Amino acid sequence: MNLNQYLLKYGGKKGSRHSHGLTLIEMSVTIALMMSLASIVIYSSSGVGDWKLAREAALQLRSVYVAQKSYLADHPTKSISSVSASELVPYLPDGATAIPTLESLEGGTLTIQFTVMPPVALSGTTVYDPSSGPKDGLWDVGAR
Repeated sequence: MNLNQYLLKYGGKKGSRHSHGLTLIEMSVTIALMMSLASIVIYSSSGVGDWKLAREAALQLRSVYVAQKSYLADHPTKSISSVSASELVPYLPDGATAIPTLESLEGGTLTIQFTVMPPVALSGTTVYDPSSGPKDGLWDVGAR
């Protein structure tokens, strides 16, 4: 078998440089595509952590809201603005021993103002709700 017969048998043409591997350009395009997909995943996963904090805050605020409603059902003549933490704590679900605190997006500690109904998250004396709206269920009870 001479060179011409060999090249014809295996699909090559006489004098062609047919390669079964990847060229440098193909490898560069593949790596660039993989890096862009990785950056999209990293960018989108940072929002998941913020969403998780917001949902956890909403759950804690709802538990205080349920405690407020339960307390007022047992004490219908009492105003929520005059309720103390020690009076409200026994009505919290899951055997909580104190009014819960929340973590802000910046990593700070937020308190819950339980003397208003529905309760709100406070950063110092300011209502903390970095979400898009006051009724979206993120950083709030979901209804006002």
